[in-house]
Amino acid sequence: MGTVTLGVSIAVPEPYGSLLQERRAGFGDPAAHGIPTHVTLVPPTEVAAERLPQIEAHLARVAAAGDPFAMRLAGTGTFRPLSPVVYVRLAEGVSECTRLQKLLRDEAGPLVRELQFPYHPHVTVAHGIADEAMDRAFEELAGFEAAWTCRSFGLYEQGADDVWRRLHAYRFGGGVPAPGVPAQGSPVDAPAPTKA
Repeated sequence: MGTVTLGVSIAVPEPYGSLLQERRAGFGDPAAHGIPTHVTLVPPTEVAAERLPQIEAHLARVAAAGDPFAMRLAGTGTFRPLSPVVYVRLAEGVSECTRLQKLLRDEAGPLVRELQFPYHPHVTVAHGIADEAMDRAFEELAGFEAAWTCRSFGLYEQGADDVWRRLHAYRFGGGVPAPGVPAQGSPVDAPAPTKA
C-alpha cells in the first residue's frame, strides 16, 4: 500500500487564516498556498498507508476526551538563527495545545515520534526565505491579533504536489470525524460571534 505523509493541526479560522496565508505569500514564501494556516500538533510524519484507520481511531478518541478552549494570537516571534522561521505567537491556548500534542504522540498510540525541536505552538508566517523578507514578516505582523474558540483539530495529508489537504476534522467532546476536504477556514473552526 505504500506510505503517506500525515500531520495533525488546528486550523486558524476565517478571516484570519486566509489573511495570514496571503501575507505569507506576499513575503515570498513559496509554500504559502500549499499549507493552510495552522498550529501544528503533530508535524509531518510518514506512516504506512494501512495504518490510517488505526490513526483515525486514535484521533477520534483523543478528540472525544477533549473540550473546546480559547485560542489567541498576538505578535510575532522567530526561531532564527536555529531555524529560519518567523511566526505569530500564541498568547492563549499554549498549555492546551501542548497537552493535545502529547496525547496525540503518546508512546502507546500509532503516531509516536520524536520531535526535532521542543514543542512550541505557533503559526508560521515565513519559512526559509531571504532574511530581508523574514525581517519584514516579523515587523509587519508584530501588531497582529486574533482570538477564537478552538473546537476541533484536523488530520492532513501531504499530496504529491506538496499541498496539504485535510482528510478529517475531529470535534472535541464527540471525536466523530467530519468527512470532506474543506477550503481554508472551514465552518467547523469558525469563530463564535462576539457580544458587542
